[in-house]
Amino acid sequence: MHLDPLAILTAFGLIFLAELPDKTMFASLAMGTRMRPLYVWIGTSTAFLAHVAIAVGAGSLLGLLPGWSVKLVSALMFGFGAFMLLRGGGDDDEADEGGRTVSGFWPVFSTAFMAVFISEWGDLTQITTANLAATNGTWSTAIGSFAALTTVSALALIAGRFIAKRVPLKTVQRIGGVCMAGLAIWSLTEVFTG
Repeated sequence: MHLDPLAILTAFGLIFLAELPDKTMFASLAMGTRMRPLYVWIGTSTAFLAHVAIAVGAGSLLGLLPGWSVKLVSALMFGFGAFMLLRGGGDDDEADEGGRTVSGFWPVFSTAFMAVFISEWGDLTQITTANLAATNGTWSTAIGSFAALTTVSALALIAGRFIAKRVPLKTVQRIGGVCMAGLAIWSLTEVFTG
């Protein structure tokens, strides 16, 4: 097992920027207002761990393909990610589902786990994680991605209201989109130069 600090930081940065304005952050924030935040965080983190394992597994399979084809797929996926982030979205308008309070570890854990596990299938961060695992290494990508996802969830639970009021989410989306576009261009040039 080889860990590349740059690959860990790359995965962390990209996934963090992609997840920050995502619906999962707002779901965590909403659940944290009605449920015990630590239980919500444990549930969301467990769901993220499952998704990272699935994504890096898919990325490892991509890594078995010839190098140029992986770089081409990476360029296309990063381009798609950039498009999704730069086009803007309606994920910042999560509706409140009522004021009922859920208590107890297992009901909160299972609610948070299922909310994230179901909503993250095919999500931009899962696709990006698979993409990074194919090119930057499985363990480094898994560590960076998981750390980013759980950090965003914790931020949503601890300081979500502050972030939503102080940092425009469109700005975060644009920064993430520009980073992904840059990676798409970089991956595409590697197809023709490598």
